[in-house]
Amino acid sequence: MTTTGAWAVRVPPGYRVGGWTVTAGIATGSWGSVYDARWTGPEPPPGPDRVALKVLPTGTVTPRQVNHLRDMASREVRAHRLGPHPRLIRCFEVRTIDDPDHPDLDGATVLVLERADRSLADLLRSGPAPAPDAGRLVEEICAGLAHMHAHGWVHGDLKPGNVLLMADGSVRLADFGLTAELEGTHGYLPPIASPDYVPPERWTERLGEHGLAIRPTADVWALGVTAYMLFTGRHPFPGAGSRARALAAAGHAGELGFPDAVPPGWRTLIRDCLAPTHAARSRHDTGSLLVRIRELRRGTPVRRPRGRVGLLAGSVVAVVAAVTVAVPLIRDARRAGDAAARPLSTATPAATATAEYRPDLLRTGVGIPAQYRELIVTAGTTCDAPGLSPALVAAMLKVESDFDPDLSDPARDEYGIARWTPRVLAHYLPRPQPDPPAPPFPPALSIPAVGRFLCYLSPRIAGVPGDPALLLAAAYRTSSSTVVAAGGVPSTLRAHVDRVGEYHERYRPGR
Repeated sequence: MTTTGAWAVRVPPGYRVGGWTVTAGIATGSWGSVYDARWTGPEPPPGPDRVALKVLPTGTVTPRQVNHLRDMASREVRAHRLGPHPRLIRCFEVRTIDDPDHPDLDGATVLVLERADRSLADLLRSGPAPAPDAGRLVEEICAGLAHMHAHGWVHGDLKPGNVLLMADGSVRLADFGLTAELEGTHGYLPPIASPDYVPPERWTERLGEHGLAIRPTADVWALGVTAYMLFTGRHPFPGAGSRARALAAAGHAGELGFPDAVPPGWRTLIRDCLAPTHAARSRHDTGSLLVRIRELRRGTPVRRPRGRVGLLAGSVVAVVAAVTVAVPLIRDARRAGDAAARPLSTATPAATATAEYRPDLLRTGVGIPAQYRELIVTAGTTCDAPGLSPALVAAMLKVESDFDPDLSDPARDEYGIARWTPRVLAHYLPRPQPDPPAPPFPPALSIPAVGRFLCYLSPRIAGVPGDPALLLAAAYRTSSSTVVAAGGVPSTLRAHVDRVGEYHERYRPGR
């Protein structure tokens, strides 16, 4: 979360949530805002008399966004049930606002949380490197992660902004909206991420019916990035922006530069956390890392995991794997006309997206603009979801915008050829954005994102009777929960979906 920018949800001072009275804003993110509050109820409070209220709204968002907010709120609530731990922010109660007179707040989920003094991001911005007591801070962050991993959870969004510092300087991990419960070796998350803190394999992970696979080694990578920043004051990978740094991280082969002031033992530990592949990092779980960190702080000999010969041989594999990871990133940037490597507001359509396609991929000569065919085929073959095809994507674009890349509908907060809402599009780009992008949205970014979103929606409407292609079109226009609740295409969308069906038939190959 940030302390500046537009607030995701505005709660006026003096507003009451149960026995709590809001006094001032603390920070906001793309999906929720945090407010300072004091207890003014007649009974004793369930915790201290001053807390932080995290508000996740539902009243003013689109049906597409409601699903994301409900999912994130559910993840956060479940994660807080892990049980108390001194390195996890405490949640004293969860409330739902019932206030029809304030539709912006009605239905919002409110988490009543322990009140922190500031975030690690604030600390990094405020002073020189290394951060005061950097070793202790890394130890406490790792202790929180080790507790989560031992109980079968991955944090999923570890970064300085989500590491809070209490008045006594101790650490609390916070913001559990992207936590994932492990199912064997991995869990699943929606395609949402903070690009500066996700490992290289995240960008090549295939979006499946449950989302993107995530493993504890993703938290280990984020721990390494955070530790590097605490000791050096800068990100470990060069670049003017998060996209450039992500490309640099994907191409690195395990070699990192450190200032002379960083002790050798810490350099080794951070390198292990930032090993380029999941396999290499899996040798260093947070439990063993915590032991090593405590030994480093005590000045005792550090017991590094065995397997140095294997690691030396594996370094060649790591180089090859890093290059393999980098190639899809570069390829995706080229497909988007390098748009993904530039600010979204200046991106341009792909110059190469003009190829004619075989009749078995997408029918030609029926009015589909040639410059979009490659992008449409890419979107329509993103996954094996029932009903998903290039013909469906083309039909949806035709009905949504008549293939107009400059469509602008501020009243509905929808823009571009696919009528994307900025806060939803942010999570379906090749490199998910921490904040909503600003329109206009070029087709090179908008169209492939349609495929990713449909892959996300498909398992959520499984079992609903009807044509799976048309059900996807309906879910895209409203939400999966709306389609499920209606038991098919909602009556309010019948005309829209019928038009999609007509063009779907026209665009199908071999017709």
